[in-house]
Amino acid sequence: MLRLRAICPFSWRVFQFRPFSFEPLLNQMNKCTDEEQIFDLIEKNKDILSEKQVACALSMLWQFQKQKSILLKNVECIRDHPQFLTLHNLTTTKMEFMNDSTLVNVLYIIQQFGFEAHDPLVEALVTEAWRRLERFDINVLSKFSSCLADQHLCFSPLMGKIADIVNRNLETIQDLRCLSVLMVSISSLISQRFQEQLVNKTEQLFDTIDSSQVNIARRIVQFLRNIKYSYYPLLERCNKVFLSNVNHLDLDSISKILSLYHSLQFHSFEFILMTKKRLTEMIPLFDYPASFVKLFVTLGPVAGPEEEKQLKSTILLMSEELTSQQALAVMGAMEEMESRNSRLIKKIASILHKHLDNYKPVELLRITQASIFLHFQSKELFVKLRELLLSYLKVSVIPSEISLLICALSMLPSPHLDEARISQIEAVLPQCDLNDLNSFATSVLRCIQYDHMYRNNIPGKQLKLLQKLDHYGRQRLQKCSSLNLLWEEVKSLKGDWFADSLLEETVVTLQRLMDEINYINVAGIASFISRTNYLSTSLLDRIASVVLQQIEKIHPFAILAIILPFSALNYDPPQRDEFFGTCLQRLNSYLSILDPLMLVFLGYSLATREYFSEDLLKAIFNIRFLAKLDSQLEHFECILDKRKNPLPYGSHNTTLGKLPKIHSELNTQIAGSRLPPGAEKIALEFLDSRAFCRNIPHLKGKSAMKKRHLEILGYRVIQIPHFEWNSMALSTKNARMDYLRERIFGEGKSSS
Repeated sequence: MLRLRAICPFSWRVFQFRPFSFEPLLNQMNKCTDEEQIFDLIEKNKDILSEKQVACALSMLWQFQKQKSILLKNVECIRDHPQFLTLHNLTTTKMEFMNDSTLVNVLYIIQQFGFEAHDPLVEALVTEAWRRLERFDINVLSKFSSCLADQHLCFSPLMGKIADIVNRNLETIQDLRCLSVLMVSISSLISQRFQEQLVNKTEQLFDTIDSSQVNIARRIVQFLRNIKYSYYPLLERCNKVFLSNVNHLDLDSISKILSLYHSLQFHSFEFILMTKKRLTEMIPLFDYPASFVKLFVTLGPVAGPEEEKQLKSTILLMSEELTSQQALAVMGAMEEMESRNSRLIKKIASILHKHLDNYKPVELLRITQASIFLHFQSKELFVKLRELLLSYLKVSVIPSEISLLICALSMLPSPHLDEARISQIEAVLPQCDLNDLNSFATSVLRCIQYDHMYRNNIPGKQLKLLQKLDHYGRQRLQKCSSLNLLWEEVKSLKGDWFADSLLEETVVTLQRLMDEINYINVAGIASFISRTNYLSTSLLDRIASVVLQQIEKIHPFAILAIILPFSALNYDPPQRDEFFGTCLQRLNSYLSILDPLMLVFLGYSLATREYFSEDLLKAIFNIRFLAKLDSQLEHFECILDKRKNPLPYGSHNTTLGKLPKIHSELNTQIAGSRLPPGAEKIALEFLDSRAFCRNIPHLKGKSAMKKRHLEILGYRVIQIPHFEWNSMALSTKNARMDYLRERIFGEGKSSS
């Protein structure tokens, strides 16, 4: 022993005095229960840490964060710890020795701790990963692509390289989880042909995942949203995954899925019904703004009256704690809910006003739109908005940004375009697409209308600008050589200028390109024709021909949109019976799962063409279907006895705007129940502006159909138009009470 000490005095001295444990350091790290224990190990062993131990320490720190609730997360505190800086520096020196999987995982964790793309360590990790890119397996490649996407590098050459690798190896990829991550990451860079290949590959691999893989299904839907492709077969399969796991979906997941569905215009009655119940159960669970705002935004637009009341009262209580972005989200949701809660509107508007300097141009437009729609009047807010919009406008050179700024300005009180603004618009017209041109024209028309009504003058320069907008719009249509490119620009166009100036030219362009109509775009083109009410027999005949030739590729969910223009425009194609019969045959196996309202509209559309399907009629006229439709209609219900006194059914009181409280409950709970002799069921429905034609107060078909349906179920239906309820005549509480007594009970005015 003494001889050994004499031979190796240095080694013995190191062994004798260094802090050590007989247990390997990795095992010690894995047994740590909090961050301080990890940091303690780092401090004691920083001179001897290997690349594996550095990676393990980072991984453990991130695991501790993931296990905490939102309120308990302390990412900034951990990131600023002296020993985290030690780890940061060690990672820089050790990264080249890390294997591929460890390298990318470390990059992911560093980003989760809030390090930006310009941080030297992040840059070094990305560079090292790029150097190894070709040898990455599919799992590592997918995680790396996700890291780049988080850095907003979706359009970078590096992401392009990843897209190329995926393209070259697509046939050999068998892991849909990894592929779905890659699809979302590279979706901004790939061609239409590559998009179709990825969709086909996804369909092939879909059956390899089990029904619990919600995240995979959500990424597939996100990919479809990114490439703007409402591919119903995949959407339907993903929707089944969501439905089978709905009881396990958290608020984040439900919010994301509904947002994606909205973007894709995909409507699942069953999913909305089930998630509405799930979200309602969450109302008492959230008492901090970040999550409750998300709940408000997600549930609010589909909430019943009682849930809506709870949401509004709670958000009002926590309004002082809202950030600028949370207040903006709440205001947008209130606009969608058509809220008339003046107290909440005023409170949220005051928060927006306080943070107005921090909003981007598109956010200022959203604030302007919501304020006008919700009838919020504040001279101070509008003055500040105008100042900010003009300041942005003076330095803006991007056509789309200029158009939205001009749009917001035109919505404010006393809109006016000076010569500088007109010149700015004229300068960018050659770069504008049809959406920009339509936005400019709508704004100019608002200003012209104001000048005509209040200044008794229409500046000639504004009229000349309108003529230039017409010219550039027609020119763009005449030069268009691709139906898909045309469709991207015209599918959302609306308003007087488009209808008066460009609609005819648009239809001529569609006729010129109609050989490109196929199973992918046929439903969209049909919807456009229905919306514009423009009868083009050649286009409708082409639509019918595509349906007959490619019906197996057309999803049943698209059938109503295809049939609608033939019904709305009172036109039969040459092969009328074969066309309608083919559509119905494609739809038959889906009759039991279609949205109830969609099914009713389908029956109505076919009836207008004097085409009656026995299977469709059986699907509509049965008790189970009527119950589903009844649950979707929801309006408000009360029951009166023969003396016109409300009967005390249920425990819920519902209000309509500021309507008096009536003992009532949702009609789904008591519809079909036996009533006392002489009693009657009353359904009350508030009709907003969307229930009427744009130019005259004529009730549209949807609300008329609801009324007929409820009358069949035995209700006396009272429909209250928004233009009556919001009129000056009903500006006081007493006036509204008298109005309701007259409508519901047939009584005269109150003496109070």
